[in-house]
Amino acid sequence: MGAGREMLISLDNVRDKNMMQLKTITTALFPISYNDKYYSDALASAYYSDICVGSIACRLEKKEGGAVCVYIMTLGVLAPYRGLGIGTKLLSHVLDLSTKQNNREIYLHVQTSNEDAIDFYKKSGFDVTVTIKNYYTNITPPDCYVLTKFISQQRNDT
Repeated sequence: MGAGREMLISLDNVRDKNMMQLKTITTALFPISYNDKYYSDALASAYYSDICVGSIACRLEKKEGGAVCVYIMTLGVLAPYRGLGIGTKLLSHVLDLSTKQNNREIYLHVQTSNEDAIDFYKKSGFDVTVTIKNYYTNITPPDCYVLTKFISQQRNDT
């Protein structure tokens, strides 16, 4: 039964033809208005039976010392479609790309009260690394956690 459900989930790169769907999903999922730059950083939209139900947006950031890490700006799935593996598929997509590009760190911010998101990321190998007080200005509670995952690089020794 699980295999049939998997067939209904697909990912698509964000482009002009699905940009309005992405904007609609993002507005429904997050209490923040995003500018056009955010949408140009969006990585993928998730579809369930050809209906856009989720998305992920990331950007590459340089750290001190020159290392590049991946910052997940948003990852969201509409409530009726949660628990179907869609968020996991979106996150796995980013983890796979990060590994191929030798990015060794992925991080994100999560509101401290968002227990579902915190549990989701912890199950995927992320750890709470920092708590930031008053990170958010227009939502309560205003505090967030920084969750980080360090990716071990696979060696191709022969």
